[in-house]
Amino acid sequence: MAVTDDRKALLVRITGRVQGVGFRFWTRGQAERLSLSGWVRNEDDGSVKALIAGPDRAVSAMLQLLRNGPPGALVSSVETASTSLGEVSPGFRITK
Repeated sequence: MAVTDDRKALLVRITGRVQGVGFRFWTRGQAERLSLSGWVRNEDDGSVKALIAGPDRAVSAMLQLLRNGPPGALVSSVETASTSLGEVSPGFRITK
């Protein structure tokens, strides 16, 4: 993945009713639709964590989608932190 000015990577932590509602599968589908790379996983504390990477505009669109989540989810917060594009593999996968 080439690093250019219009690409970025974010670690995202989503809290609320986000496990047991298909959040990871929905996230993967949205990320693939937006041609983003990264991963999504459930955390032991009940949150969902994701690494999303791609063009700035697509990453911003994904963050907006994550604030609502899939049907059945109730998102309380979406926290983000910048990370390196160098650690992002192509494609988007569900881990753990």
